[in-house]
Amino acid sequence: MLVALIQGLTEFLPVSSSGHLILLPELTELRDQGQLIDVAVHVGTLGAVIIYFWSDVRLALCGIPQLLRGRLDTAEASLAWNLALATIPAVLAGTALHFTGLSDAMRSVKVIGWTILLFGLVLYWADRTGPETRRSTNWTTRDAVIMGLWQVLALIPGTSRSGITITGGRWLGYGRTDAARLSMLMSIPIIAASGLLLGTEAAFTATPQALRDAAIAAALSFGSALLALWLMMRFLRSASFTPYVIYRAVLGVVLLAIAYGA
Repeated sequence: MLVALIQGLTEFLPVSSSGHLILLPELTELRDQGQLIDVAVHVGTLGAVIIYFWSDVRLALCGIPQLLRGRLDTAEASLAWNLALATIPAVLAGTALHFTGLSDAMRSVKVIGWTILLFGLVLYWADRTGPETRRSTNWTTRDAVIMGLWQVLALIPGTSRSGITITGGRWLGYGRTDAARLSMLMSIPIIAASGLLLGTEAAFTATPQALRDAAIAAALSFGSALLALWLMMRFLRSASFTPYVIYRAVLGVVLLAIAYGA
């Protein structure tokens, strides 16, 4: 329940859900949640973002058949194409990190402390200096590729996938809610790809009890993620990302003090 709530509440906020999940066993006596639960809570948040942005998801799904017919001249096909392009860099890099074992090597309090702090400051810079002249409905192929490259940085624990892609969107001039919307849509294929890769491995060795726990975790993360999404999107209509940056700065400093003081 604790893992599911942490994942659901932090997945779409720019504060790094993976960083919080890694820190849970690192800073407490709780055992690591394991790969199956990790996948389950991500599937729950995947369901939440699909429901919240269903009109956009339906648009992209309608664009897939058009893409297969070689069309790129409709809003549906353009969105589907841009989401695919934005996903490719992180999928390639993530697969390489997974099979080389480098992803496990970065799961430390010291790494998370630095990434939460530094990339929080980068978000602050982009949010304060980036213009708000562009809208998500005019998302270009060039911008999709650029935001996809920003998303690769999220493979470093503590960076925050939503935080770094929102940073990229603000740097490109998209408004706060528009950058957040594009970031959330970009999460759908990447979470689905990650869940497929890791979930297939975990499901083969899972016991019936483990599968039951995973289903409970997925349901809880779905509910909490839907609430967090609704609150954040409403909040960004009239506020900046500064409160999230302050939270990241405080947490990063505390984690670095723990890491270097141990």
